Amino acid sequence: MFTPNNSSESHRVKTALRIIEIIEIFAKEQKPLSLSELAKALNAPNSSCLALIRTLLSLGYLYETNRRQGYYPTSRLLAMALKINQADPILERVQPSLQELSRITGETTVFGKLSADKQVIYLDIVHSENPIRYVAMPGEIKQIHSNSLGKALFSEFSSDEQAAICQTLSFERHNEKTIVDADEFMLHIQEEKKLGRYTNFGETLPDVGALAWPVHLSGMLFAISIAGPLYRIQANIDEFAEKLRAICTLIEKGQ
Repeated sequence: MFTPNNSSESHRVKTALRIIEIIEIFAKEQKPLSLSELAKALNAPNSSCLALIRTLLSLGYLYETNRRQGYYPTSRLLAMALKINQADPILERVQPSLQELSRITGETTVFGKLSADKQVIYLDIVHSENPIRYVAMPGEIKQIHSNSLGKALFSEFSSDEQAAICQTLSFERHNEKTIVDADEFMLHIQEEKKLGRYTNFGETLPDVGALAWPVHLSGMLFAISIAGPLYRIQANIDEFAEKLRAICTLIEKGQ
C-alpha cells in the first residue's frame, strides 16, 4: 500500500492552492490573461503555471480566447458553484430571510460564522439595491474585534471562552475607531448586548457601518448583519436592530 510522504502531500496542497489562486486572479482582473501574466500574478515559473493551465483546459474550466489574448474561465465553474450553493442545507433555509431583511431595510445583509481558527467567514450576502463603495463577497475572512458579525458570534461564548479567544486575537488597528485592547473589547461586548445589537461603526472602513445579531441553527452558531453607509446605519440603528432580532428569532423558531 502506497503511503504519501510529506513532500508529495505538500506538493498536492500547493497545487490545490495554486488552482484557487488562479480562480481568484481571474475574478479580480476580469479579463483574459496570458501565460506570462498568470505566472507573474502567481509568482511562479511559466512552466509550473503552464501545467496548471493545461489541467484546467483539459477539464473544461478554462478556454483559450486566442493565442495573443490568453485564457479565460468558462461558465463551467459558475455552473458547478451554483449546483453546490443550491444544495446547501443551511443557506437554503436562511436565504429567504436574508432577502426579506434586505428588502425591508434597503441595506446589504450578510450571513456568517466563525472558522476553526476563530475568524469570521462570510457564507452568504444579499446586496442592497443602493450599493456602497465596498462590496463584500462570500468566502471573505474577517477579524472578530472589528466586525459586527464577529462581535455577535463572540458574545455567545462564556466569559472564560471569551478570555481565551482574546488571547489569540491580533487586535489589528484599522483606524482610530478600532478597539485594540482585550479588556476594552470585552466591556464593549457587554454594553452592546444590553443595547440589543453588535455594531461596527467604521472600525474597519471609515464610511461603512453594520450591526449584527447571533442566530442558532441546526445546533450551530451563526450571525446575520445589516451593512451599509455609516450615516444610514447610525440613523436607523434602533429600527434596524429590532428588525434584525425579529428575523433571527423567526429563523430559530422555524427549525
